[in-house]
Amino acid sequence: MRIAIAGASGRMGHMLIEAVLNSPDLQLAAALDRAGSPALGQDAGAFLGRDTGVAITDQLDVLADADCLVDFTRPDATLLHLQACARHGTHMVIGTTGFDANGRAAIEVAAQKTAIVFAPNMSVGVNATLKLLDVAARILNSGYDVEVFEAHHRNKVDAPSGTALKMGETIASAWNVALPDVATWTRHGDTGVRKPGTIGFSVVRGGDIVGDHTVYFCGPGERIEITHRSGNRNTYAEGALRAARFLQDHRNGLFDMQAVLGL
Repeated sequence: MRIAIAGASGRMGHMLIEAVLNSPDLQLAAALDRAGSPALGQDAGAFLGRDTGVAITDQLDVLADADCLVDFTRPDATLLHLQACARHGTHMVIGTTGFDANGRAAIEVAAQKTAIVFAPNMSVGVNATLKLLDVAARILNSGYDVEVFEAHHRNKVDAPSGTALKMGETIASAWNVALPDVATWTRHGDTGVRKPGTIGFSVVRGGDIVGDHTVYFCGPGERIEITHRSGNRNTYAEGALRAARFLQDHRNGLFDMQAVLGL
């Protein structure tokens, strides 16, 4: 497979490029970065001391030569890439978070023309955790208060994280309600007693935390905690490439990592 990587000069971009170069069944076809980036024109493997023959560019027409683009950038950039992928029939793996309703709708429209995996977290472990949360929420659907806690590095700009939101959505779906109807996003001052059936969110931003998520089911006399902690970004990269391979058998459509993993 010919793989293109967006955000090629960033931390996640470097991780994805290295993972592609180390995969015998994959070929690095293109490396994208933002206009004005000092990395433009450099070899995509320069940070590894390797000559790949692929120069980092901001020209989206290179996506015509790729089978799949893997994108962990920002919503505005991802939506531009999305248009190019739909135009060229290039598959897309989207790990970007922070989309508004219009952005999510644009992804759904593009999926009518090309195949897309869109997930807030590509980690196999995180997606196994989501499955566990679905089971727990169906069992603990009465008499338990739910809190979603997440912590990330100081440079993350959206909150709660896409993974935390997906955890909340998974629980709400198991309860047959919509997350916006039951979510408590902030607490300050005299908040009063907790309303039954709500899902609270807490956020930490600091240092170089890759990603910690814990969901608490707090009941009378007991507390169940389901936790996932990321030690590095390798799991995201390997999961994203697994998603890219999954798309080989699909012409179009919108999928998540649960579909990729057969969950």
